[in-house]
Amino acid sequence: MAVRGRPRGFDADAALDRAVEVFWRQGYEGASLTDLTEAMGINRTSMYAAFGNKEELFHQAVARYAEADMAYAREALAKPTAYEVIETFLRANADALTRADRPSGCLSVQGGLAEGGDSGRIARFLADSRLAGERALARRLARAVEEGDLPPGTDPQALARYVMVVSEGNAVHATAGAVRAALHATVDIALQAVPRTHADVDT
Repeated sequence: MAVRGRPRGFDADAALDRAVEVFWRQGYEGASLTDLTEAMGINRTSMYAAFGNKEELFHQAVARYAEADMAYAREALAKPTAYEVIETFLRANADALTRADRPSGCLSVQGGLAEGGDSGRIARFLADSRLAGERALARRLARAVEEGDLPPGTDPQALARYVMVVSEGNAVHATAGAVRAALHATVDIALQAVPRTHADVDT
């Protein structure tokens, strides 16, 4: 994380974690500078010196969120079969969306839902961030097709998009109050659509 002129006695990482939570709960547009600086325990001068303006702070908050709160996505990609990759991702996602110690839902979905004076930059930034995750999943699924782990003719891009649609839909429902068991029930149904080879099903 690039930090400019970090003040003495200022834990920038802890402050950024608190900014993540404010953006997560209130979205980019709903989070005022006062909300952010009060939660971070700093004044505006310190915020600008350490993180830049509000938009730059938000970019750093999303990166922090991806590193910490979405580590499960990277772990899922390392699973040995495509089915395990998808199941691990969707189940861990359902758990993450309903953690008692975090806001409900997903920062990357909630953060840019409201259109404001940023000319759509924040919504596009978040959409690009989600697309990067979808492309990483598509590459992993394309490898599974090449290895015979997914049936011939499987479209890895379409399958990756389907998985992301399920996870993003669950995020919206979690924000609206859906409980963890309800999200996992959706995952149960979604997994039925994942193509599997006969050998994979037999195991």
